[in-house]
Amino acid sequence: MEIKQLIMFQTASKVLNFTKTAQILGYAQSSITANILALEEELGTPLFERLGKRVFLTEAGAFFQEYADKILGLTEEALEVVGGINEPSGILRICASETQCTYRLPNILNDFQTKYPKVELVFRPGISEKDFLDLLLEGQIDVALLSMNPVTSTHLIVKELKEEPMAIVCCPSNPLSEKQEVLPLDLDNQRLLLTEECDYRYAFENLLTQVGAKPRSKLELADVEAIKKCVMAGLGIAILPEISVKREMIEGSIKKVNWGGSGFTTKIQLFWHKNKWMSPALKAFIGLTEEYILTNE
Repeated sequence: MEIKQLIMFQTASKVLNFTKTAQILGYAQSSITANILALEEELGTPLFERLGKRVFLTEAGAFFQEYADKILGLTEEALEVVGGINEPSGILRICASETQCTYRLPNILNDFQTKYPKVELVFRPGISEKDFLDLLLEGQIDVALLSMNPVTSTHLIVKELKEEPMAIVCCPSNPLSEKQEVLPLDLDNQRLLLTEECDYRYAFENLLTQVGAKPRSKLELADVEAIKKCVMAGLGIAILPEISVKREMIEGSIKKVNWGGSGFTTKIQLFWHKNKWMSPALKAFIGLTEEYILTNE
């Protein structure tokens, strides 16, 4: 039984696709198949059930998966500890949602790299909330920093840091900017400027639907900066994380309406796999990120 075989099995057990496993690990698919067959022969039992191009873990495979995770975790730990590494080092793979990536992560990464120069940071941007969680479960990233509704998972450690306040904003010339109280029905016949799939967008749209408010139209944009430009141009109303429009509100190019409807908040959260070994680099990143978010805003 080789470490290489365990890594192949671990990855395949999470993605349940030998072709994708080969792509992730950089091997030929035939090598993945041969090594897993050799592992099954050594164990004396099939680990996967093969149905055409699809594979599923057998009962033995699901049982062995826990041991593979433990063995590989201990292997990684041994390499760092026995190697005499007393300070954070190695590779740390990070993902973050757009708000975190644009408005918080640059300062966090700058501080982290200054304090821990031996850690090589690998950042994966532009990934949806659902895909972040899949990447964590597949072991392709080590930690994710997201703003979303609280998540309960049997496979992930979730650390809630604080609320992410939201702001409903418009351009200064919009009559809603001067209204003492803006209610959901006041958005009837307004154009909504929306982000792509995310929790606060769905909550906002559901509220308007519940009260019968019918926006004139909806314009979906790829990123927060594009939405802000459209708001400033008077093209519509948007709901955005308050941190993303703080500078524009101070400058007066965007106005936050006096919202009298239900509040909208998501949670800033850190995620990592429950079976992931807490390397010095991962511990340091989690600690620094928590300190920055809780003390700098």
